[in-house]
Amino acid sequence: MKMAVTKIMMLTKSLKFGGIFNNSIRQFSASANFASSKPKNDTPAVSPNGKVGFIGLGKMGVHMCRSLMKKGHKIVVFDIFPESMKVMQDEGAELAIHPADVAEKSTKIVTMLPSTASVIEVYDGSHGILRAVKKGTLLVDSSTIDPSQSQEIAELAEELEANYVDAPVSGGVIAAKSGSLTFMVGGDQKDFNSAKELLDCMGTNIIHCGEVGTGQAVKICNNMLLGISMIGVAETMNLGMRLGLDPKLLNKIINSSSGRCWSSEIYNPVPGVVEGTPSSSNYEGGFSTSLMTKDMSLAQGAAIATISPTPLGSAAHQLFRLMMQRGFSKKDFSSVFQFLQEGTEETFKPTKAKYEQKPEAKLKSRPPKEKEPGN
Repeated sequence: MKMAVTKIMMLTKSLKFGGIFNNSIRQFSASANFASSKPKNDTPAVSPNGKVGFIGLGKMGVHMCRSLMKKGHKIVVFDIFPESMKVMQDEGAELAIHPADVAEKSTKIVTMLPSTASVIEVYDGSHGILRAVKKGTLLVDSSTIDPSQSQEIAELAEELEANYVDAPVSGGVIAAKSGSLTFMVGGDQKDFNSAKELLDCMGTNIIHCGEVGTGQAVKICNNMLLGISMIGVAETMNLGMRLGLDPKLLNKIINSSSGRCWSSEIYNPVPGVVEGTPSSSNYEGGFSTSLMTKDMSLAQGAAIATISPTPLGSAAHQLFRLMMQRGFSKKDFSSVFQFLQEGTEETFKPTKAKYEQKPEAKLKSRPPKEKEPGN
């Protein structure tokens, strides 16, 4: 596992995508590189029953944060968008001025961020969590990022006597609202046990996958399958409708037959077929095409690193990239149905302009540890 993760780190540096922290330079450093953390943590140890920090109040994070508050946790929040923090302040949360401020005020911290770059900045930026984290603090990262980056953060946290687990989620906004998310957790057993109390407040299926990074590995595999299945359902529904079938009837039969899957039954991409889905709200909310494209990029990087043939994964990745070119980046990824339905032969020809992705954060090489005398 560690060898594969190392390969992933080397090869996915070329997969470029941006993070939300590009506009946060006025609040803290724009650098998204890991720096060498101080070897000793002189901050006081955490006290029991302290506050929970929550960083990242996007479409998923805001509902996860609410779930913690409903369970009685006192919450300290930070987000780069003041309006997002104001919403949670009105609901009883305490505000922080940057991630380090969250670390100073909390004994447990949950992060839910959109990219590897933003995770690096939040943890190791000039005003990052690791600049002020207390001994014994539990760090739970629910973002979806490169598994090797999770291992890097865990190593830095360990040097500061803090505990880290990667805990990406599945279930989407619907599950986040209802507190029924699935968490895939990577970390030591004792850290998993500590994290589970928090995760139980936000989810109903908490799974320990193994060492740090394995949660991320499971997540990128799951999301590759999700992307593939959504395209399959969209293609099927589009074909059936063009053959004159009623979409609700077609979907009912699919969901009582061998073609049934989450993308057809719970998150159907056809407007009006399943109530409460993004497809029934003009593809607003939910999981954006840009984030799905990012996750498919991570999966393809892992496939290259492990020499794993993924012909369908590769094709799905290219289709979501094409959707990005055609203006679907902010729409829910189930808008692939709309993309296919409106498409002609010309639609599926790549544009001349290159697919624009922002440079991914690069890790600085950490200096080798000095040898002990006599070694």
